[in-house]
Amino acid sequence: MARIGLLGGSFNPAHRGHRHISLQAMHALGLDEVWWLVSPGNPLKEGAADMAPFHVRFASAERMGRGTRIHVTDFEAREGTRFTIDTVRRLKHLFPQHRFIWLLGSDTLPNFHKWRDWRGLAREVPIAVIRRPGYDSPARATRALGWLRRFVHPSSQARHWTEWSAPAILFLRLPPDPTSATAIRAQDPSWYRRFPSARDSSRSARRAPVRQETP
Repeated sequence: MARIGLLGGSFNPAHRGHRHISLQAMHALGLDEVWWLVSPGNPLKEGAADMAPFHVRFASAERMGRGTRIHVTDFEAREGTRFTIDTVRRLKHLFPQHRFIWLLGSDTLPNFHKWRDWRGLAREVPIAVIRRPGYDSPARATRALGWLRRFVHPSSQARHWTEWSAPAILFLRLPPDPTSATAIRAQDPSWYRRFPSARDSSRSARRAPVRQETP
């Protein structure tokens, strides 16, 4: 059995904050790997004018995860899963030998109730909420947490998450990293030009394995 953390997102672009929280969560939760699920299109960000093409976002994630036990995958694009609930169910079906935990930034928790069948998702896998600077109070006051609060586990038991039955949620107070994709795009609107051509990156995306790791 492999213990796998799942981090989904647009990765527009992937940055050191993604890497930092993944490696910290890997240690805190005793994970074997973290899988970055690069979304072909986030339903909550449809129409965003500054969304880079998928192949560029994928390439940025590959570069940022290099040299670690972070594995970048185009699973959602290949499987055609548009919502996280469908992605997780598909992963569990294909890899019943693995145990999965969803990694959720505290900056995302305020909108978690907008995700497709978010309660169903919570019943599928445990959730680890990772601290993001400035979002501690908003995360604790979210609509979703009103329902999830009864399933909170102490962070001191983080390495025992495979023994829990979902729904199960814990809050990891990890050393924060203030890096923000929004700030990166604001400071460098042409960031995507530094990555490989569409042809090269698309070939890389097809090679990316999901080992037998948004709404």
